[in-house]
Amino acid sequence: MKGGKKIITKLEVRIAELSSEYENTQRKSAEAGKETAKQERKIHELQFQIDESKKGFQRMMELVDTLQNKLRVQKKQLEEAEELANVNAHKYRHVQRQIDEAEERADHAENSLSVVRSRTRSLTASSGLTPSKSAAVVRTRSRTNF
Repeated sequence: MKGGKKIITKLEVRIAELSSEYENTQRKSAEAGKETAKQERKIHELQFQIDESKKGFQRMMELVDTLQNKLRVQKKQLEEAEELANVNAHKYRHVQRQIDEAEERADHAENSLSVVRSRTRSLTASSGLTPSKSAAVVRTRSRTNF
């Protein structure tokens, strides 16, 4: 029986070892389960963040498209406004030239009128005509010159 007791003692030691090993394995398995759950939550969080980032990116791309369209419209409006400004500047310069020419003609006409008046005065003074007669003479002379 001595051999049987040794075997029983060895088996009891082996049972204790296996029991301890089983408990360690169960503890490690529980920890692994907790870690797995934790990692799955993290994966779900990251997936949610990825989805939100994709949505944000899509909104940004739509905003970029909208802003690019607005920019194209504003560039076209700017080109049209510049073209209109150029047309108006050309018209302004043309009208300004016409005004300058009209002022020159008016100055010339005033000078001619002054010359005619001075000649009329000198004619009336030298010939003894009255102003009404001299005006008639000037009118007839000026009509014949044209």
